[in-house]
Amino acid sequence: MDAIERAGTTGRAPGGRLRRVAALFGACHPVPTVAVTLLVAGLAVAAGQDGSGCVLATAAVLTGQLSVGWSNDAVDAARDAAAGRDAKPVVGGAVDARTVGMAAVVALALCVPLSLAYGMLAGAVHLVGVAAAWTYNFWLKATVLSWLPYAIGFASLPAFVTLGLPGQPRPAWWIVTAAALVGVGAHLGNVLPDIASDLAAGVRGGPQRLGPAAVRLLLPAPLVGATVLLVLGRPSTAGAVVVAVALVAAVGGSLMGRHRPRVPFLAAILVAGADVALLLWQGAALA
Repeated sequence: MDAIERAGTTGRAPGGRLRRVAALFGACHPVPTVAVTLLVAGLAVAAGQDGSGCVLATAAVLTGQLSVGWSNDAVDAARDAAAGRDAKPVVGGAVDARTVGMAAVVALALCVPLSLAYGMLAGAVHLVGVAAAWTYNFWLKATVLSWLPYAIGFASLPAFVTLGLPGQPRPAWWIVTAAALVGVGAHLGNVLPDIASDLAAGVRGGPQRLGPAAVRLLLPAPLVGATVLLVLGRPSTAGAVVVAVALVAAVGGSLMGRHRPRVPFLAAILVAGADVALLLWQGAALA
């Protein structure tokens, strides 16, 4: 009987491991993690980085984003449970907070050498962005400066890409500023659906203090502002089209956010993608 039970347990183990891996992936905030990683891959290509450099930059950013996403769910486990966010793997019991926290530490341990291998200065800039995101998870999320880590984190990405190129060229100021604005917009869109539950849990970041109506109205401003900066920095016919797309996506997402709270954040990702498409269209615009 014991042998049969052990055999049955062994037979079920692979499926159980796969479910735990899937739950762990779900706890990393997969949509923003994948989106930011792909955006950096596109930036590296646009900047003229070679194949190995693109792979290294992408791997560094992927591990950094994984560490940020996992640490966020580990830190917020109790708060998410209190808010009834059962869709989150930790709250649903698919994976425990300790495992997610350990995964965050492992990802961060991989991010450091991968970032520095891309270039010492470039790596330092990227790690500042990752550190800002961790600071958000542990502290700034509940303060009026909750937007700042997003601005720093996104601004660090184009600088990371260009500083890893031969000669370590500095990125254009308007690209770094545009990336920071996209980060602020991403923060507003990400927080918007959870403002009510955040306030109930005592989280009073910048958007929570403004309230959902004000955040919906404010959200298009940094996103469209970022796109306009990119177009003014390198004027082109395609730029006008991208501005129109950004305006429709940002304003449309803001309006739809009244009934579909997640739409503004998806709109933010769409606008960021449009900005990267503009960079790709312009060629080596980063350097």
